[in-house]
Amino acid sequence: MSEGRDFWSRRRAGVEAEAQAVEARVAEAELARRDERPDDEILAELNLPEPEALDSPEAIRDFLRQELPQRLKTRALRRMWRLNPMLANLDGLVDYGEDYTDAATVIENMQTVYQVGKGMVTAFLEDEEADEDTEEAPAEEFADEEEEAPLIAAAEPTPLPEPEPEAPAMPQRRMRFAFDMS
Repeated sequence: MSEGRDFWSRRRAGVEAEAQAVEARVAEAELARRDERPDDEILAELNLPEPEALDSPEAIRDFLRQELPQRLKTRALRRMWRLNPMLANLDGLVDYGEDYTDAATVIENMQTVYQVGKGMVTAFLEDEEADEDTEEAPAEEFADEEEEAPLIAAAEPTPLPEPEPEAPAMPQRRMRFAFDMS
């Protein structure tokens, strides 16, 4: 019979797979049990210092072992970011190094003339027309001021200049080759 297809080969492979599954379950149970314990007990058991007390990036390697819970690994990695001068000192050239949200610069009741789909100009013109309507009523009281130029000029779009006509395209030239057969 061919190797790997007989009954005993399949049986051995099945037993090995079951043993590996049991070992994986035991390791998961151990990790779950360690995750429930406080950090101080885990660190004392493994003879490790507090992650915040580390003084070199090489000492962080001990914290990145598999048997430690993720929260301890995270604390150690945070300490590494502060220890390594390349990671701790931003040079100002980092694209996302600053907070670019406008939460700190927003003014209360700030309004904009931008409208989605319409843009800035049309909303500005509508507001200007509304302002002109409200300005006409008090203008009757001050007849002398009518002669003065308005402070805000009407925003009328100026027509774009006509593009110059393009020169007619030159006919494509083809290269012809002649071979001397002598």
